[in-house]
Amino acid sequence: MDALLALDQGTSSSRAVVFGRDGRLLASAQRELPQHFPQPGWVEHDAEEIWTHQVECAREAVAKAGVKVAAIGITNQRETVVLWDRKTGKPLHKALVWQDRRTAAFCEQLKSQGLEPRVRELTGLVLDPYFSATKLRWLLDNVPGARERAARGELAFGTIDSWLLWKLTDDGKGGNVHATDASNASRTLIYDILRGDWSDELLAAFDIPRSLLPEVKPSAGVFGQATEFGVPIAGIAGDQQAALFGQAALRPGQAKNTYGTGCFLLMHTGTQARTSTQGLITTRAAQVDATAQYALEGSVFVGGAVVQWLRDGLRAIGGSGEVQALASSVPDAGGVVFVPAFAGLGAPYWRPDARGALLGLTRGTTQAHIARAALESIAFQSAAVLTAMNADVGASERLTELRVDGGASANDLLMQFQADLLGIPVLRPKVIETTALGAALLAGLGTGVYESAEQIGAIWQLDRAFEPRMSRDEAGARLAEWDRAVRQVLVD
Repeated sequence: MDALLALDQGTSSSRAVVFGRDGRLLASAQRELPQHFPQPGWVEHDAEEIWTHQVECAREAVAKAGVKVAAIGITNQRETVVLWDRKTGKPLHKALVWQDRRTAAFCEQLKSQGLEPRVRELTGLVLDPYFSATKLRWLLDNVPGARERAARGELAFGTIDSWLLWKLTDDGKGGNVHATDASNASRTLIYDILRGDWSDELLAAFDIPRSLLPEVKPSAGVFGQATEFGVPIAGIAGDQQAALFGQAALRPGQAKNTYGTGCFLLMHTGTQARTSTQGLITTRAAQVDATAQYALEGSVFVGGAVVQWLRDGLRAIGGSGEVQALASSVPDAGGVVFVPAFAGLGAPYWRPDARGALLGLTRGTTQAHIARAALESIAFQSAAVLTAMNADVGASERLTELRVDGGASANDLLMQFQADLLGIPVLRPKVIETTALGAALLAGLGTGVYESAEQIGAIWQLDRAFEPRMSRDEAGARLAEWDRAVRQVLVD
């Protein structure tokens, strides 16, 4: 049986999933990943813990499935930075997570120097702490001896995919593979997405030695041999590009939204790198060969994480699965609007200084109203991104459906509200683990389990379509209410 193992290393958990050739989920294993917050706005992970959890999950999932896997695919939280010793394989510091805002002042400094237009031209990105380069620069400047050791070629940098690939290919003889794929490289602020290479100009601007960087390869193809599992690692893509692939959104104009810790709406634009005028970014999509593929993306920093906050911060629920019942216990949010800018606001606002707010509270407000407003905030933020995307592509290419995935897409209340706001069908597939599925499918392509990307389209199957029920007038009024709330947290 041509089973495929996907390693899905996310912000809040490390997972391993075994899929059959037909895309059927055979087995999975998961470990929750502790978050570290050493200062307000700082977010870190333990890279060694990520590796330990991920390999434990892989062993467990393969054992549960009771099959031999043909290949491994890796998908990962993007932009998160690891800096490690090439000889010992030990990280020099905890990983700096994509949500980390410690480099906000440095980004503003670079903007004041006029660097952002050139960054945008070369990378498709904006100057924001979200992306990797300023985090790497911080590590080089703040870990004792790091910059000097980097100059001597002793250190390696990578996003989480590169870190896992290095560890998986450790044969004890220095044969570790140091590589990444184009989708992850395109999130670093130092990769020229049109030329398909690291930019010496931007490396100089960020003062980052090229010797730190991994080799960039297509997303499908053999990267190396997994020493313990004895099979090739043949697919790598950042989590959102993997989800786009797993949703079989392979043609220009197809789009998906992943409801994870954050929300990430991507629209495939084929071989054309579309430049946004609406606060979105241009990124590399997963590519199966040497031909570059692109997507427009809008990133919401706090999506499903708002449910974790209800659980851990407010203690309004005992578990994340309880939020739908609590929110459904009231007919609406009672006028409450929740702007969950815990880590600033992402697209289309790009305001790292924004902070969260609960608006419209009255004496009659209950935890149920806040829970409903929290769920609605996920849909509101995603709707703002889709509105920007439609404005970018124009009326003739406006989205007519949205494919959804990620943990929160299982919430029927949220998906229906999303369809109501957008005024288009929201399509949930039978397999909502599309991030992991995308990595597995890329690995299958990379090893010949599948002959072409076209075979991927037949694997996608619809579970439920959420059709809009709300009138467009009412949806417009609700979106205007959201805009008013956002403006209040964006006051300079």
